[in-house]
Amino acid sequence: MARKSKKMVQVEELYQRPLERLLPEMVNEKGLSATAGELGISKATVGYWLLKLRIEVRRVALAPGETLEIKRVS
Repeated sequence: MARKSKKMVQVEELYQRPLERLLPEMVNEKGLSATAGELGISKATVGYWLLKLRIEVRRVALAPGETLEIKRVS
């Protein structure tokens, strides 16, 4: 597990959730810029945190009528 900075720990305490769960949900729902704005950090910092925590961000293009399903592997 990656060592977390003071700011990372502050965000976890504020949202009462680990960043490993919080960041993917926020980035999926709001996007990178809005996530950074809500957390009070820069987009570069969000990107760094994603890399540090080994969270993959992938962009997918869907045609009309197509859907995407995400499955968690335990």
